[in-house]
Amino acid sequence: MTQSVPYPPIEDYGLISDCHCTALVSKAGSIDWCCMPRMDSDPCFGRLLDWERGGYCAIQPVGDSFESDRHYDDDTLVLVTHFRTEQGEVTIRDFFAISDEQNTPSLFQLVRIVDGIQGELELEIRISPRFDFGEIAPYIRCHEHGTYTAWASNGGMVIHFEEELELSDHRNLRGCFRVRAGERYYLSLHFDSPERLNEDISHHLNSPDDLDHQLKQTQAWWKNWIAQLRPECRSDPQTLRSVLALKGLIFERTGAMIAAPTTSLPEWIGTERNWDYRFSWIRDSVFAVGALHHLGFEREARRFARFIELSSAGSPDELQVMFGIDGKRRLPEITLDWLEGYRGSRPVRIGNRATNQLQLDIFPELMELTWIRHTQGEPIKPYYWQLLVELLNYMCTRCREPDHGLWEVRDGPRHFVFSKAMCWAALHRGLTMAAELGQEAPIRDWKREEKSLREEIETQGYDHKRGIYLQSYGEPYLDSALLLLPRFGYISYDDPKMVRTVAAIQEGLQEDGLLLRYNSPDGVEGEEGFFLPCTFWLVECLAEQGKLDQALSYYQRALDCANDLGLFSEEYDVRTRTMLGNFPQALTQVSQITAKVALDQCRQRLHESMKPAVHQALALVGFVNA
Repeated sequence: MTQSVPYPPIEDYGLISDCHCTALVSKAGSIDWCCMPRMDSDPCFGRLLDWERGGYCAIQPVGDSFESDRHYDDDTLVLVTHFRTEQGEVTIRDFFAISDEQNTPSLFQLVRIVDGIQGELELEIRISPRFDFGEIAPYIRCHEHGTYTAWASNGGMVIHFEEELELSDHRNLRGCFRVRAGERYYLSLHFDSPERLNEDISHHLNSPDDLDHQLKQTQAWWKNWIAQLRPECRSDPQTLRSVLALKGLIFERTGAMIAAPTTSLPEWIGTERNWDYRFSWIRDSVFAVGALHHLGFEREARRFARFIELSSAGSPDELQVMFGIDGKRRLPEITLDWLEGYRGSRPVRIGNRATNQLQLDIFPELMELTWIRHTQGEPIKPYYWQLLVELLNYMCTRCREPDHGLWEVRDGPRHFVFSKAMCWAALHRGLTMAAELGQEAPIRDWKREEKSLREEIETQGYDHKRGIYLQSYGEPYLDSALLLLPRFGYISYDDPKMVRTVAAIQEGLQEDGLLLRYNSPDGVEGEEGFFLPCTFWLVECLAEQGKLDQALSYYQRALDCANDLGLFSEEYDVRTRTMLGNFPQALTQVSQITAKVALDQCRQRLHESMKPAVHQALALVGFVNA
């Protein structure tokens, strides 16, 4: 393979995480994106957004001619890259070291272990840390025994390699080393603050035995966590990968889950559809928590509910679309105009202006999270029930307003049908829970609003001529978000209205087996790719409608959009067959999980329905008693 062309395809990358830090490693052995000490920190390696200025850490065979493949170590996020040339073979294990301390597992340390497998191979190592999104090339100081420190602004790093490296301009490290079969080399990158790097750095230096122990400890941590996965789900490799990816996107300190570990990977190459996803969206997180809860991970559901409760200060009018992973509320959108952007896709943005939008479905999403906890037998405490009552009452004062919707459109608010239906669903859940729990609530008011909302949706959000639901009141556009209506109880999957709506979305938004989000203008210039979660939502609808063959066909098509590690991006270009958007995308991974669950349940129902008929047929020919 040749690596002279910059900006590898998005699918070339693999995720590593310790639930505090995240990084993306390319097939060529280069770390081109790395955020430490937190998932939302400025990257210390970031050439994914500017190949010349962003910084990177690469270990790869000398020369352009080599083959590589990769996989994760068993049930972990330890990434193994295997290089082969005519001279020999090596593997590189990349991971963030995890401590055995339960509450603070991160050591803020990225470890790369090189193992000689066969023959002898010459490798090149290049380390160019860059801080403040490539704006600052930190000063690198050389210490003894292959140790270096780099610091600038509010970031610092201790770099340790067994061999001496060449220091160029006090900004870049380079070197070559030969690896023979059976030999092992270690590179350690430890993040710390600049003031601590001016003190004793010996506590950052690890022996080979220490690093071997860290590898085993990290592998054990991931395996212990995934052991909670229900046995029936463990046999599906893609579901296993999606679950591990989701865990890697959950910030351990608070329980918040980021939508993706990257910013500004474009939804279409060369356009302005570039957003920062390193925040915790209520909607995406509730989807993920619901799936994880179903698979046996109750702790994640409890911790995220607590995170939202603390971040919103327990007040409905202070609830936002998204929060920082530490609960931060102000997330101003800023353009970094000195960066080229991935393959020239500008602007590069940090922060997200959507945080100030009105999106009505976030109130119902919190109600859905509580419903999940309730159905799992978790008691709802009185103070939290009071918060939910206030939440629904506040929602009733605003649910007739236009909003920016699930898709966060930037050309002004509309009366989105999905948003209105979600408000109806929240009232319906609230009424059901009040009855089951025997809790006080303004029942009469909620019932009146529930009835009025449904009448409004069925009158203004339904095209009686075509017999389908619309994206928004008075507009003819289609919207894949409507595929979620049955999931939240607004309508049954097999209702003729829903069947016709699904068919219209298939006809109007589908190409090459994948779905667009919608066919309406949205206030942003340029095209966008096919939105992968929507195809998985379609799979769920078709499965629940009993159309198993169609559902399986769409499911397989969507699975084909994952990379070799089972990771999905947000969107996909069917023309070039490449990934688009931030990566890996939590919503796509969780949508794959829910689609697989729906398919399995459909098969099970089909199997159960066939049992009596099979038994009767066998009885007729005398194989069993009638």
